[in-house]
Amino acid sequence: MRTRGTQGFVWSLFFVIAAFLLALDLYVVHVIELTQITRYREQLAVEAAILAGQAQPPAELRNPWVKAKAAEASARITLVDHDGNALADSEQDLETTSTSAKPEIQGALRGATTAEVRHSAANNEEFLYLAVPIGGSAASAGALRIAKPLRPLNEAVGQLRNRLLLASFFFLALIAALTALYTRAFARRTARLQSYAEHLLDAQISEEGLPSGDDELGLLAQSLRRTAPRIRELIQSLKLEGARREAILTSMVEGVLAVDKDLRVTFCNNSFAKRLGARIPVNPGMPLIELVRDPGLLEIMTKVLGNGERIERRLTLPAAEGRSFEVLAGPLAGPSTRGVLAILHDVTDLERLERVRKDFVANVSHELRTPLAAIHGYAETLLGGALEDEQNKRRFVEIIQAQASRLTNIASDLLTLSQLESGKSMPPRPIAIRAALESALRSVESSARLRDVRLICTRIEDISVMGQEVRMEQVFVNLLDNAVKFNRPGGEVRVEVRSDDGKARIVIADTGIGIPSEDLPRVFERFYRVDKARSREMGGTGLGLSIVRHVVEQMGGTVTVESSLGQGSQFTLLLPKA
Repeated sequence: MRTRGTQGFVWSLFFVIAAFLLALDLYVVHVIELTQITRYREQLAVEAAILAGQAQPPAELRNPWVKAKAAEASARITLVDHDGNALADSEQDLETTSTSAKPEIQGALRGATTAEVRHSAANNEEFLYLAVPIGGSAASAGALRIAKPLRPLNEAVGQLRNRLLLASFFFLALIAALTALYTRAFARRTARLQSYAEHLLDAQISEEGLPSGDDELGLLAQSLRRTAPRIRELIQSLKLEGARREAILTSMVEGVLAVDKDLRVTFCNNSFAKRLGARIPVNPGMPLIELVRDPGLLEIMTKVLGNGERIERRLTLPAAEGRSFEVLAGPLAGPSTRGVLAILHDVTDLERLERVRKDFVANVSHELRTPLAAIHGYAETLLGGALEDEQNKRRFVEIIQAQASRLTNIASDLLTLSQLESGKSMPPRPIAIRAALESALRSVESSARLRDVRLICTRIEDISVMGQEVRMEQVFVNLLDNAVKFNRPGGEVRVEVRSDDGKARIVIADTGIGIPSEDLPRVFERFYRVDKARSREMGGTGLGLSIVRHVVEQMGGTVTVESSLGQGSQFTLLLPKA
């Protein structure tokens, strides 16, 4: 592993140092070279001044003198006249010597000591040319030029340059080696820190190999050691809290849905998905339009996301088989994003219970108002003078008594229903169906005889079930009484009791007026009558079949009805055997 940032910085610093050393070496060499040339020129100026004081030989002795002096000075000497023409040269013929245009000659002829460094084409090397006036004034008789090669000086400077560069190279090599060692050690320590940080949440993380010491990495390692347990504890706490929240939301009966600012699903529990018939589980990130097709719910989510206000509304969702829901949607704000959280509470059963309650109150009021009105009316009639009417007063009292009995029966049946629905009852015990059925037959025998209806027991097996004997007998009485009351003269009521796959099957069938098919689903509702006028005339309360259903279901059984209008009815009870 390489720490590219640190390595880049260190190597960048290394190259900066290398460039600085190279520039310093070249600068030092240049300064030394200039210094040496200056000293060389000063030395040459002294020699030239001495020779200029002696440069007045006769014409025939100029060349020998120039060559002799050049040999002594190890230099090239040239004498020129006041016009710049060469009079004598220690190395070249006068015909090939061109001096008049040389800068140093021109300066010396003007009375100034002039030096010039120039490349000599004849010798193919650099020379230092220095010219001085002969006579020491601007009106000199000529000039003397002395020239020495700079090769020894350049060689000395080159050797110095090479030595400086070699020393700098070794110095840079040492720095590079130290830099490589440092960056490698730094990379290893950083890699250990990175590995430790990446596995910080592991329960069995090892601290072996972490950097130590008092430098920055060592202090960072110590901080990580102290912080790691607290971070693991915090993460574990957050995971536990998240798991609890997830479990609570997932197991809720209410549907829970959360979306982000782009209306994409971030959470959807199984209850919500089941309500809408979606595939479980719902993948996070799904667009809301793919999960929810109901325009009302989409409008609620969009509106809450837009204005950030909480909305509570009741909706009927076609996708949920037309069930009704109380929708509560509110903004879901986070540190870096926002969304919407919606909760769907199924209120279908609540609405049904509200309707049942309203219907029940209306039915009870209606059922009580009729007999009470009759009692009140006939009582007023008697008090108004009918007590003296020997012909009608007994009939009026009998009507009052019949309506009072009807009120008593209604109150008794309502009390029975209340007890059954409350779930408070005596512990069940074995009941002999034969005995309860015979008791019920005796109760309706006189009524059947009066209506010319025959009671026929086709097959009665001796079977026992678990329950309360009084309730069981009440079930039989209600079913048999209805079969007799709604039968025709000369009709029959057939009773059968037999075993059926581990259960007691009880069938009570009649040959009466029957029940229309559209009324069959509602015959077990409270106060529901197929023929209201005849039912009241027969003294029925409209609660008998509702009591039958509650008693049978409380015993763990079922009751069903089959009927055709004008052909009679058949009630079938299935009860678990004791």
